[in-house]
Amino acid sequence: MPRPDSPPVRKHFSMIRGFHLADVFTLGNAACGVGGVFLAMAYMASQSLTHFYWAAALAPAAFVFDVFDGRIARWRQTHSALGRELDSLADIISFGVAPAALGFAAGLDGGWDCVALVYFVCCGVSRLARFNVTAESLSAGGDKVKYFEGTPIPTSVVLVGVLAWAASQGRLGDALWGGAWSVGPWQLHPMALLFALSGTLMISKTLRIPKF
Repeated sequence: MPRPDSPPVRKHFSMIRGFHLADVFTLGNAACGVGGVFLAMAYMASQSLTHFYWAAALAPAAFVFDVFDGRIARWRQTHSALGRELDSLADIISFGVAPAALGFAAGLDGGWDCVALVYFVCCGVSRLARFNVTAESLSAGGDKVKYFEGTPIPTSVVLVGVLAWAASQGRLGDALWGGAWSVGPWQLHPMALLFALSGTLMISKTLRIPKF
């Protein structure tokens, strides 16, 4: 068993000391995303709308954490490479994987639906990776990025809102709006195209959105 002052333990506590207040909010964002995935799975097992609504509610909660971590970092002037990477990892869970999991739980489980959901998540990963490597040039020497190339990944909260609305109208599973189409060997629910559209907008390089 390593002594408290052994190198691995010292490195562990050194990493903890490297966290800032903004990073705690970022981890809150990630926790909401993981909770959303778990609740989506719980809904599939129980078919309880309570689980579905809670899963959907964690998306705007994650968004609140995401907004505050950036503001706190600017307020305390604690920007760091660690914080930026944490933010991207949390975002892909909360605004990429969790909405896709909720979409699958809602009934977007056909073959083509799964392709659309995977595409959506991959676009989110690509969007965040591109932002991280281009943030310095986009900020034009300032402390803040002037605009986004493509829609930010937190816009997927809108998709979660659509799913929550569908749930409130009893339009989940076989009752999803638009029904299901047989396309070749697999089924496609037209609602899955919303995820494909969202992913495409995220990776667009021609769409520039000012950051306020």
